[in-house]
Amino acid sequence: MTPDSLRAALRGVPDPDWLDEALRQVAAEPTAIARLFAAVGRRCGRAALPDAPGWTADDAARVLLLTALPGEHASYAESLYQHGDAAERRAVLRALPLLPIGAAGVPLLHDAIRTNDTRLIAAALGPYARHLDPAAWRQAVLKCVFSGVPLAVVADLETRADGKLAGMLAALTAERHAAGREMPADATDLLDRLTAALPREA
Repeated sequence: MTPDSLRAALRGVPDPDWLDEALRQVAAEPTAIARLFAAVGRRCGRAALPDAPGWTADDAARVLLLTALPGEHASYAESLYQHGDAAERRAVLRALPLLPIGAAGVPLLHDAIRTNDTRLIAAALGPYARHLDPAAWRQAVLKCVFSGVPLAVVADLETRADGKLAGMLAALTAERHAAGREMPADATDLLDRLTAALPREA
């Protein structure tokens, strides 16, 4: 999603004038974002957005506030994440790929992946996860399997999944089968695809 598409999807929020004014305030006075970020759920609602599948109004509005900042995006993102509740943290994670911060937000991904909050884990594995190194990314995919997060949320899964991830999934499968537990169907399907793509031994 782009800021423009999120703005269009938010046309039906309960208080569009408040959001317009909040965006102007953040652009003119960046420190206002701390107060406005916390007020978004109350002023814009938390309903799902029909024109932005997978997004809620508070998610989208908070992302727009972050993109409206005139600068210091990384420091504001870190502060809002560290001091925010779960919904605010999720919005920061979803904003990262839209901010001009390079890899500066990677520590926030590591923090989210360490939690047991499936919403944060899912948000951390979006497009910005391209900044995770291969080892950390593989571990994050395994965390999705452990936590019950659908692998469909993992950006670039088909292009980044490799033989090492296949080995990790195979080991987890064996461990679970030994304990009488099943693997999630999407993880089994991924392992099957990766195994089929591996070169066969002579």
